[in-house]
Amino acid sequence: MTELVWRAGGCHCGAVRFETALPGRIAAQTCNCSMCAKVGFIHVIVPQNRFRQTSGVDRLTRYSFGTHTAQHLFCAVCGVKSFYRPRSNPDGWSVNARCLDDADSLDLDLTAFDGRDWERHGHELAHLSKEAQ
Repeated sequence: MTELVWRAGGCHCGAVRFETALPGRIAAQTCNCSMCAKVGFIHVIVPQNRFRQTSGVDRLTRYSFGTHTAQHLFCAVCGVKSFYRPRSNPDGWSVNARCLDDADSLDLDLTAFDGRDWERHGHELAHLSKEAQ
């Protein structure tokens, strides 16, 4: 397995902070669904054990829609969604690559995901929250 490095990130105001363990080359997805397209979220989906929130648990506010499976978490102070529990991977987390402190230096392997037709394509992401990637 590729060596993982813990990387820190957070929201705009700094009230919400997290860390995630990532390889040197990072699989990431852009999504054209109504939510992601509007906010420019770049998904880095990781297993539960490769994510930890380090501060601001009490600063998060939750939003869900549709099936209410995905749990979108926003900083109640600045409104930024740094990470959330995705519908495709309820056993993991989706981190916004743009919210990582060293976002400009990341080696992202971007793949387009058709979230507009989620029912047809959602299963294509399920493997990303499993440990063996």
